[in-house]
Amino acid sequence: MTHTIHQKPKLLARVRRIRGQVEALERALDAEKGCADILHQIAAVRGAMGGLMTEVLEQHVHTHIASPTITNDAERSQGANELIDVLRAYIK
Repeated sequence: MTHTIHQKPKLLARVRRIRGQVEALERALDAEKGCADILHQIAAVRGAMGGLMTEVLEQHVHTHIASPTITNDAERSQGANELIDVLRAYIK
């Protein structure tokens, strides 16, 4: 997946921020913070993961489905099928 290689530093930075948010959630649970605080942390982690997913999905569509450089219908179909598989797993 070439677009992830080109976006590697940016994607890794996002993942590291998400890791920090998950660690903050763990600390909040360990410190027995109130449920409102915990829910806010969970919402932040979920939002960050959703943002990461959106970014990678967007690049996948541009690179593997919508790119004018794709002249082979089988390659375009493969990109679409990969996207459909991911969306099915994500929606479950």
